[in-house]
Amino acid sequence: MKQFRYIIQDELGIHARPAGLFAKEVKKYVSSVKIKKGEKEVSAEQLLMLMGLGVKKGDEVVVTIEGIDEEIVYNALLTFFQTNL
Repeated sequence: MKQFRYIIQDELGIHARPAGLFAKEVKKYVSSVKIKKGEKEVSAEQLLMLMGLGVKKGDEVVVTIEGIDEEIVYNALLTFFQTNL
């Protein structure tokens, strides 16, 4: 299991466009990816659930990756967050 914390920098937080791109990115891999804000945790593939977290600028999220390609997914998603969120 790999995990990273990230503080959202995007002015609008995780809104429709980056949420859709994130879900699409996650679906490229075998590993399970979950994103957590506070006590709420959802599968990153579920776009509506992801948007339902209500992540705003300045919020900290925890991304957890578990599976056979988790190292690759970890690096890809960390780069995705730094570039898009």
